[in-house]
Amino acid sequence: MTDVVRGDELGEESRRPITEVLVGGFAEDFAYFSPDPAKVADAFAHMILPGRFHVALVDGKPAAVASLTTGEQQCFAPKRREFRRHLGFVHGTISHLVVRSQFMGVPDDAGEDVAEIGFVTTAPAHQGRGVATALLTHLLALPEHRTYVLQDIKDTNVAALALYRKLGFTPYRRRPVRFARRAGFTEYVSMRLEQRPPSPAG
Repeated sequence: MTDVVRGDELGEESRRPITEVLVGGFAEDFAYFSPDPAKVADAFAHMILPGRFHVALVDGKPAAVASLTTGEQQCFAPKRREFRRHLGFVHGTISHLVVRSQFMGVPDDAGEDVAEIGFVTTAPAHQGRGVATALLTHLLALPEHRTYVLQDIKDTNVAALALYRKLGFTPYRRRPVRFARRAGFTEYVSMRLEQRPPSPAG
């Protein structure tokens, strides 16, 4: 059975489990920081803002995560000294800058009525079992949001793009990647879902 909760409902100790799912799901993308996933988790755990993440639990343990933010909200609060402590002075300093430039930002049309879903990933042991679908379905059912965006999905992430389309998202922007051959993909795809407001009673 899959249950979905907000990260802060799990307590402060949820930082590390959320981080481990995040790092495990994005292992290839995060390899720059360190080839050792445990070391990346050590460096990242401090910056997770649990209240900005939703967590799918399988048998009570985190199996998938996704951030949900509105307006100017961020889901990370990175500290340079923590990156330096875990990754070394030079690499930690550069990694902190990379996180701030690549992991933080808001949609062009950011507003309280626009919810951005980000960092959607499933722990490798639970992939292909519908856990991400359950997580996203939960987010899309939240009554306070009508517009959802997903930004900068690699065009090679066929499974994710197919899932988002299945849930009703459609592409609204494609951003070409420089040095595509070296990067291994051609463009970033951003998607949007406009939900219909509920019909008036009566």
